[in-house]
Parts: sequence; C-alpha cells; structure tokens
Amino acid sequence: MKRLLETFGRYLLLMGRTFSVPERFRMFWKQYIKEMAQLGVDSVGIVLLISFFIGAVICIQMKLNIQSPWMPRWVSGYTTREILLLEFSSSIMCLILAGKVGSNIASELGTMRVTQQIDALEIMGVNSASYLILPKIAGLITIMPFLVIFSSATGILGAYATAYVGHILTPEDLTEGLQHSFVPWFMYMSIIKSLFFAFIIASVSSFFGYSVEGGSVEVGKASTNAVVSSSVLILFSDVFLTQILS
Repeated sequence: MKRLLETFGRYLLLMGRTFSVPERFRMFWKQYIKEMAQLGVDSVGIVLLISFFIGAVICIQMKLNIQSPWMPRWVSGYTTREILLLEFSSSIMCLILAGKVGSNIASELGTMRVTQQIDALEIMGVNSASYLILPKIAGLITIMPFLVIFSSATGILGAYATAYVGHILTPEDLTEGLQHSFVPWFMYMSIIKSLFFAFIIASVSSFFGYSVEGGSVEVGKASTNAVVSSSVLILFSDVFLTQILS
C-alpha cells in the first residue's frame, strides 16, 4: 500500500510539471501535430480492421444465440448496435490501443531516459515533462473521438457484411434493428468515456517511461507495466463512468 501511494504521489508530481504553460508554443504545436499522427493516425488501420471483424462476429453471435421465433427479427441488429456503441468502440478499443500506444509511449520515453536525452533537456533549462509528455496527452485526447467514431461505423459495416455475404440475416432486418430506439446520447457517452481513457493511456504510459531507472531491460519492464496499469485503470474507471453517464 505504501509503495502504491508513493507511486501515485510521484505520478501527481509529474502531471503537475507536465501541465504547465509551454515555453514555446510553436514547438509545442509542432510536437502536438506529430504526436497526433504517430499515436492516432497510425492506429487507424488496426482500429478499422479489428472493428470490422468484431462487428461481424457480434452480429453472428447475436443471431445464432439470442434470436428465436418469439423475438422480432430486428433484435440481432439492435443488440449489435448497443454493444458496439456502449462498450466495444470505447472501452474495448481503448484496451487494445493501450497495448499499442501505451507500449510505444513508455518505450520511447524510457529509451530517452536511459540514453540521457531527458537529462540533457533538463540541463538546458527545458521543462522536459511538459515538452515531452503534454503533446502526447493532448494529441491522443484529440484524436481518440475520431477513432471511436471510425470504430463504430466500421463495426456496423462488418455487421452488414454478414448480412450481404454470409446471409446470416437480411439487410432489411439488420437496418431495422440498427435504427430501432436509437439514443444519440449513447454515442456521446462513448466519446466522453474515450477521452478519459485516452488521458489514462497517455499519462500513465508517460509516467512509467519517464521514470525508468537502469538500462534497456528496465525499459522493457516499464513498457509492460504501462500496458498493464493502463488496462486496469481503464476497466476500473469504466465502471464509474458508466454509472455516472448512464
């Protein structure tokens, strides 16, 4: 417990240094654009691929396991939409990105710490925490809502693929289910949750990478700790955010 509180205190101190006014906004803007491309745009491919097949699998499972003669034929489409909007496109997708983006951030900062690049910035009088970490947090938070929207749309395309190619159910029944009792707030709720998850991924991964002590072996451990801690915190916060936003 003592070690946990100590780690949390170091995390808060680092975030206090991170969220300071950038010394040069031109340099911050350049890094911000770079991080959006590196952390967000480069993740679009894996987001679209996973979302497409998960949407297809969810639709098939709903059709085969909950559809019955006693239920309307649009139930499969309705449940597919609810699962994609409420949980998959925000929570599960952020868990997947925690593995890709989180390990990337932690290993990058950890390597900079081991090779003394961060120490060089400190010697030059630069706030290394704000210079290195703030653009990553801002960039990932900015791009995450777009990834959620792309994930939801691609998941629905995957469901339609099962209708047109697999003939699991008719496209008309799927369309009726997707449109049935649609609540726009669910989409906004998914985006709001993803903003919190993006902050968790970027800040926690940055903390573990920035705080590396030792050699290259410690960088690998920091990357693993970043992914595990981010995933646990995402699941933990998902419970409270769902209760608050629902």
